[in-house]
Amino acid sequence: MVRNTSFDLNNMLFAQLERLSDDELDLTEEVERAKAITGISKQIIDNSRLAFDATKFKAEFSGDAALPPQLENKTT
Repeated sequence: MVRNTSFDLNNMLFAQLERLSDDELDLTEEVERAKAITGISKQIIDNSRLAFDATKFKAEFSGDAALPPQLENKTT
């Protein structure tokens, strides 16, 4: 079962953006953290895009159009 979704990733990215504007934090350290988060986020987004494209391809040929789990908005 997928525990994190694209919505969670979006929230994490906005939280990091807020940390970057915090004057009390070491900006150099926070920028390094942001770079790491950005790199991982890009990989997650690319993976989700691949899953979505595969789902679209499958739907064209079989009519099954269920979203990949990481793209579903489930709160449970």
